[in-house]
This record gives sequence, C-alpha cells and structure tokens, in this order.
Amino acid sequence: MTITWRSATVSRLGTSWAGSVELFATLTSGPEQGLGVEVKALAHPDLVGTPVVGDRVLLNVSALARGLGTGGYALVVALPDRLPPDPPAGPGHLVKARYTPLQTMVLGADDQESVHHDVLAEADDLAGTPVVVADLHSAVPAVLAGLRAEAPKARAVYVMTDGGALPAAFSRAVAGLREAGWIAACVTTGQSFGGDLETATVHTGLLAARLVAGADVVVVAQGPGNLGTGSRWGFSGVAAGEALNAAAVLGGRPVAALRVSEADARSRHRGVSHHSLTAVGRVALAGVDVPVTDSPGAFHDGVRAQARALPARHRVVEVPEAGLDAALATSPVRLSTMGRGLDADRAAFLLAAAAGRHAGRLLG
Repeated sequence: MTITWRSATVSRLGTSWAGSVELFATLTSGPEQGLGVEVKALAHPDLVGTPVVGDRVLLNVSALARGLGTGGYALVVALPDRLPPDPPAGPGHLVKARYTPLQTMVLGADDQESVHHDVLAEADDLAGTPVVVADLHSAVPAVLAGLRAEAPKARAVYVMTDGGALPAAFSRAVAGLREAGWIAACVTTGQSFGGDLETATVHTGLLAARLVAGADVVVVAQGPGNLGTGSRWGFSGVAAGEALNAAAVLGGRPVAALRVSEADARSRHRGVSHHSLTAVGRVALAGVDVPVTDSPGAFHDGVRAQARALPARHRVVEVPEAGLDAALATSPVRLSTMGRGLDADRAAFLLAAAAGRHAGRLLG
C-alpha cells in the first residue's frame, strides 16, 4: 500500500460547492519533469481548512497519477503552514474513515449523545416505506426524476453507503439536489461522512431517513466512484444487494433500480449489468420489486427478459415509459454515468427513473 505524495502551491481557485473547494496547484516536489506543472486538486475545508492562493499544500496524487475517472483529483491532505483551528468541544464519538490519517469524528443520529438516540435506540420498522436501491451514484438524480413525475410532493431522502467516495461533500449531485429541494436530507452511513445525518450502519441510516428526516421514499446508493475488478464478486456494488436485504428486514418495500446500458463498450455491462445480476439475483435474499419499462425495441425486450430470469422471489414490475424522458430533462444536476450523458446512454437513466416512478406509485 502506497500513497504518491506531492507538495505544491495553490495558484488559483476553481469551482466550490457545499463542503468542497476545487483548486489548481503548481507542483514543487516530485520528478523533475513534473516540477512547475499545474494540477487540479480538491480540498474539503471541514477536514483541512480553506485554501487560498499562495498556500503551500500537501497532496495525495495517487488517483491522479493512475488516471482514474471519478477519483482523478489530487487531494489536499493538509495546509501545513496554516492549520485549521481545533473544532469546538461537543458530543459525538462515531469515528469515520477510521484509522486513516484523515479520520474524522462525528455525532451520529444513532449515537448515545444524539437527541435522536431515543427514537432510534429500539427502532426496527420502516412501516412499508419504499426504499429504492441503485448500484451507481449516477442513478440517484434519475431515480428522483421518476419519483417526482409520479409523486411530486413526496419527501425523498438519500442514504449514502461507503462503497465509493466517503465524503458526501465530494458529490456535486448531492449539493445540487439538496439546493433544488429534490432531496430533503442526505444520510451518510458506515465509513461515509458529511451528510445532514450520520449513522453507524445502513440499517440505522434507513431508520434515520424515515424516523428523523421524515422520508416518504428513501434512495440508497454508494457515493461517487465505483470499485470494479472485472470479476463476478469484486465490485463495490455488491452492497446494493445488502441494502435491499436491510430494507426488507426493517419492514420497508425494497425496490431494485437495475443498472443497464445500451452504450457500454464492455459486454458484461450491456443490457442488465452483471453487477445487478449478482447484487439482485444472488445477494438480495429477500423478495424485491424490480421495475422495468414498457419501452419498445429489441434492447428493452432483452432487459425485460433478463429481469424475468432473476430468481422467482423477486417481482418484476412493468412501468410505463411515457413522461420519463420529460422528467429526466428537469434534473437540476447533470446526468452522467461512466462519462456518458442522457443522449449517449438513455436506457441507463430510463431504468433508474422507472424505479423512482414505481416507488411513487407505492405511496398510493
């Protein structure tokens, strides 16, 4: 295990959003050919303080050096000459990003010191709340678009698992969806942090979404980024099946948003992705609703056939496509999955929106 370190000087600031500051920094250490090169970096002020032009920064450039997509930033680890002040004393003992150099302590909604602890201490019932679970973070705005097309007044809460990015602040989508009122709250679970509510597990995250944040519908997905190894079981989206089980155990109505693609160059992700076939078909042991659309054409015929080949414990639900394209066009944040937008991979967003529409119909 290694980290590729660099020191640099902040040359200019870029875009900022809730909890994140994008910046550009000129490298002052590393191989000679890299000295003086300007790189794009990301700082989370709650962790490291707020950078300004001229600051010396310590960077983790491991992902940038490997050319990763979602993770392809240099990350600010510290402003060594201008450390942030100590946080004020207060309650909370949930440690997240545990035993990493940037572990952070938060007050969990399920923490003994929380005002919500009495509500959550013995809670174990979602009372039939629809819980839409998606593999990829990019599905979240599409699920919400479908939900709003069916139930525009439904209160939606996003529960973020720790399979991708750990800081909720990394997600521009979450910031934009919160600002637009498409989600009432973000709940960060497990090792993820920075949501409106923090919890120790997905189970308490679901309960907090319902009992504390007042969700009518809960949407669950990992943060931005997705770990995949090209193997049957080696991908972070396996946790989608575990989240579906959690929703069922807690008396929710689990809904699986299938990951599909009509444009992915990799055969294992075309049609219904092998990620969904494994997470829903093998990991989700409780019966769940699996929405598909009534869209015409050979591609969608194939998606419906793949869905119906899932284990009989699951219920395939055909959802009308009509109106979903218009709903997707209203998204307040950019629709993009694996670098492809709505025009390039319409089916990916359409199936996610169908899951949201079905959740809205479950509200009655």
